[in-house]
Amino acid sequence: CISPLMFPNIVIILCGNKKDLDADREVTFLEASRFAQENELMFLETSALTGENVEEAFLKTARTILNKMESGELDPERMGSGIQYGDSSLRQLRQPRGSAAQIKQQCNC
Repeated sequence: CISPLMFPNIVIILCGNKKDLDADREVTFLEASRFAQENELMFLETSALTGENVEEAFLKTARTILNKMESGELDPERMGSGIQYGDSSLRQLRQPRGSAAQIKQQCNC
């Protein structure tokens, strides 16, 4: 089992699928939530059938990665960090939100 305790910068989300089949549940929300908390994982229950929380799972993961990039915990420039920039125009994400340089760049001053 990969644990954030072993890899502090790793981002893992535990998704309990088939939320729409509550009667067939084998793991309670509380059990799954407790497991996620004990292992420092994000947790969401999802339903591929209804689409509930499917997009939220991706957004929550992406937000966490972006926050780690902005705080300096993850550096896409460092080999082995597990992430990299896909497009050079995205490199402006390294600047803190609302910084003078970023505002100036947006308004073409």
